[in-house]
Amino acid sequence: MFLHCWLALLALMPLSFGTKAGVKVKLTEKGLEYGRQLGMASIQQKLKTITVPDISGTEKVPPAGKVHYSLTNMKIMDVGLPQSEVDLVPGTGFRLAIGNAFLSMNGNWKVKYLRIMKDHGSFDLNVKGLTITTSIAIKSDETGRPAVSTVSCAATVGSASIKFHGGASWLYNLFKNFIDKGLQNALQKQICPLVADAVSDMNPRLKTLNVLAKVDEFAEIDYSMVSSPTVSTSSLDLGLKGEFYNIGMHQEPPFSPSNFSLPPQISDMLYIGVSTFTANSAAFVYNKAGVLSLYITDDMIPRSSPIRLDTRTFGAFIPQIAKRFPGLKMKLLVKTVKNPVISFEPNNATVQATDTVTAYAIQPNATLTPLFVLNLDISVSARVFVSGMKIAGAITLNKMDLTLGTSYVGEFQVRSLDNIFQMVLKLVVIPQLNTHLAKGYPLPTLGKMKLVNTQLQVLKDYMLIGTDVQFMG
Repeated sequence: MFLHCWLALLALMPLSFGTKAGVKVKLTEKGLEYGRQLGMASIQQKLKTITVPDISGTEKVPPAGKVHYSLTNMKIMDVGLPQSEVDLVPGTGFRLAIGNAFLSMNGNWKVKYLRIMKDHGSFDLNVKGLTITTSIAIKSDETGRPAVSTVSCAATVGSASIKFHGGASWLYNLFKNFIDKGLQNALQKQICPLVADAVSDMNPRLKTLNVLAKVDEFAEIDYSMVSSPTVSTSSLDLGLKGEFYNIGMHQEPPFSPSNFSLPPQISDMLYIGVSTFTANSAAFVYNKAGVLSLYITDDMIPRSSPIRLDTRTFGAFIPQIAKRFPGLKMKLLVKTVKNPVISFEPNNATVQATDTVTAYAIQPNATLTPLFVLNLDISVSARVFVSGMKIAGAITLNKMDLTLGTSYVGEFQVRSLDNIFQMVLKLVVIPQLNTHLAKGYPLPTLGKMKLVNTQLQVLKDYMLIGTDVQFMG
């Protein structure tokens, strides 16, 4: 795994400029340090692929005269990267510096001298003081996905020392300084192209980012970037659209994101701010899809409840129902008539919903006879938490208010039905909504990414997730 693991956190999704962010992401220096640790192992493996072409030539070596030599089958045996650091470069991306690196290799040698004398053996080469500095830029490719490229690279080899073994190795040792220099130059020329290749290797992986996160059969989330990343010396900040859409039909809601800023916290690797815009766009989408409407029948009420959905129970409060429709089961249709409004205040997330409840008597032939329509205003509190790579939640009823919309059975006291409908909300409606909320809504994800030591705070107009990150495999 190369630096793509955390580079993707810098540029999670494609660009859609001109829109305010519904979700904001901050990658801190702690996150960069974790990326450096992951990246060094991959760079080390890349440098082990260095190939040095066979070298041959002729040198005058007293007293043997002209010596024809060749160095072949040169292979890297070990690479060490004991020192490295990564820094953010404001306005560009980041800089990776590797110092005091070393490598060792071996190969075979052959010589021919005095026209008829031939010999061969092996050699070891040790390179020390290797330094690499590269600057990497982050941009959007033609598909809107993030892409990285090498802006500059410099590599120097401090020293290269070769030692020959076997046969007439004394001949090589006489002109080893010449060979040391040649091998040093050959290695130095290969390092930056290999680093550039390693950077380019990240792009196919970045293309696998989930640019449109599917939630369920009704909704998906657009996490596209709405502006270029803002790079400072301490963090990289970016804005994502963070908007829910109906699958296959992207309709904008009748409201827009408001500006918000993440606090200057840096103790975690990654911070994700999810605004009320994102939450309210979800409510808009699910309401439009009809998911927030629910038919309730008596078999959905727990058997232990003394209150049943039938004309006998309701007839105790509205006598004309029992008289006109004796002994019938009832059905309720709870329907959201306005988009629910979700608000975030410090340590408090609430949802305000406006619904209607239509009560029907179920006739013996299964036809429905309307009895009344009530207006239902509900306030619930939401507990929001992170589960795996998703945001999940659960709601509890704060209060409800019933008013009469239409009656088909004459006048009655609506307040007398408060206990019945509180029971219906608590035992049927809210549990069904919580089942859906518990499934969660995906966060931006890359590969086998795992959030650890995660905390979620509800703040003014947004939720803040602070977390460390691990990449598994």
